[in-house]
Amino acid sequence: MNIPNQHIDHPLLKEKGVTLYLKREDAIHPFISGNKYRKLKYNLLEVKKQGQRTLLTFGGAFSNHIAAAAFAGHEQGLKTIGVIRGEELEGNWQENPTLKLAHEHGMEFYFVSRSDYRRKNEVDFQKELKESLGDFYLLPEGGTNALAVKGCEEILTDTDAQFDVICSAVGTGGTIAGLINAAKPHQTVLGFPALKGDFLTEDIRSFVQNENWRLVTDYHFGGYAKVDENLVAFINQFKEATNIPLDPIYTGKMLFGIFDLIKQGVFTPGTQILAIHTGGLQGIKGMNLVLKKKNLPLLNV
Repeated sequence: MNIPNQHIDHPLLKEKGVTLYLKREDAIHPFISGNKYRKLKYNLLEVKKQGQRTLLTFGGAFSNHIAAAAFAGHEQGLKTIGVIRGEELEGNWQENPTLKLAHEHGMEFYFVSRSDYRRKNEVDFQKELKESLGDFYLLPEGGTNALAVKGCEEILTDTDAQFDVICSAVGTGGTIAGLINAAKPHQTVLGFPALKGDFLTEDIRSFVQNENWRLVTDYHFGGYAKVDENLVAFINQFKEATNIPLDPIYTGKMLFGIFDLIKQGVFTPGTQILAIHTGGLQGIKGMNLVLKKKNLPLLNV
């Protein structure tokens, strides 16, 4: 699969002598885009290998993973069940663009309280789900497991060896783990977590052996799914300048961080950076609903 690297032309990059390319993983598929395609690839093969007919996974109200898993299941003839965080959504999920999209592609929902959702990785809770819903192939929240990491190792190709720095947004850690494993010895992998805190470090370490990486934890904008006017303005300006849409949860925050680091002179002149566009554009509609309620500027679609 030949995914293009798009050169980003910006006055700041010229001023600082830094080269930036964006790997357009968002162009892989209209619904299973970016890292979600990579994470699902080998898991779907495993589902078939096991002869399983039902795929169950976890996610929040605007989860890219939920939307992608629903379409993938639809495409593969699988029943899909989404365990959704927030029982208050049960009565009005039709107003949520992500859940509506997932339902249109055949996903059934099982809404749970936030306290129950925190038990998602517990064996007893998974046993309760099987007793209620029947047998299933379990895909973790965000799709991250060893098979997902294997898929994400395929994001980088031999032609990407020219780059000095590889940048990725970080959600559950699977994508960056794959990039770390696939990176060349001379490359540094930078992860930009969308969540507050540095708890992801140990999760990532469980999938990697290399030490050629670090997390940049200053660009989460307050935590998962939180944005402000500065981020919205950056995303809109970036789209206007490059015609590349960015999602506000992951890729938008990562690129905001990259540009801020370049502005600070963190990268020496001559540095070549490859940033990964991990898709997630379906989340723009949902975020605009949130921004509208808060009377904040909207993201350009």
